[in-house]
Amino acid sequence: MRAKLKLSAIVGFLFASGFMVAALQQQAASGTRREPQFENDDVKVWKSIIMPNQPLQLHRHDHGRTIVALKGGTLDVVDAAGKTLQKLAWESGKAYWLGVDPAGQQHADLNRGTQPIEVIVVEMKK
Repeated sequence: MRAKLKLSAIVGFLFASGFMVAALQQQAASGTRREPQFENDDVKVWKSIIMPNQPLQLHRHDHGRTIVALKGGTLDVVDAAGKTLQKLAWESGKAYWLGVDPAGQQHADLNRGTQPIEVIVVEMKK
């Protein structure tokens, strides 16, 4: 009887753990993130998905980049204190050029809208 209870407890724990892991993976996949696409000697390409009120982490760009808006919207480029440095309005299906960030300046991308913004970023390496 004791062995059955132990086995039931172990199975129950593993079952619950599986649900927790799946829930965490789904939550991570549904949040703001970068999804690498490919990289070579000339460019680095990724897809950014910026969920409402879930900014990308502070970062900077030392090279120019092309943005292709898959799902457009208005993005606030903010500094570490949350001050808006720039507002970018991207229309779905359009491409945009963004130059090199100012020296020493980091920013986060903040979507204050109600729908996710999805873009493909093609960053030059040279």
